[in-house]
Amino acid sequence: MTAADRAMAQLESWPNLVSGSPRCAVGRAFGTAGDEIVHFHSNDAADLHLTRAAIERLLPQLRLSTAIRVRPGASWITVLLDCDADIALLLTLVSVALKEHDAAHAGCAPPPCDWELPTIPSLRTAASPGPVAPDPVHRGMPSVWKTVGRLIPHGH
Repeated sequence: MTAADRAMAQLESWPNLVSGSPRCAVGRAFGTAGDEIVHFHSNDAADLHLTRAAIERLLPQLRLSTAIRVRPGASWITVLLDCDADIALLLTLVSVALKEHDAAHAGCAPPPCDWELPTIPSLRTAASPGPVAPDPVHRGMPSVWKTVGRLIPHGH
């Protein structure tokens, strides 16, 4: 059973979440009354609609995790799922997202996920304060991105 399977099994037991097909039609989604909260597009990652306000508020903490990918200005984040700690992190952030949706999105639909866009992590070293520009050539290698993200410190 993959980490994504274990996370989905736990989310199935949450009474305020329902599962189904995502609006982007790839993978499996969990949400509430029309709001999609989390999508599983692969066995090693989940996209989470955390909202821009929550991402901005939590950005310093999100940057500390090698399992999280944040795109500037996006309301969705990607959580790489490799171990039980990553699952626990995802479940915690799903809880935060549910509270954000209750407060900010009552009655209006969230934007669609941006999974189709390249999800290349921005890498930063002590010598280079800015992120490295995304390289669309590497779009088809998510396992490489995950490995690089875990081995090389990064920032967003």
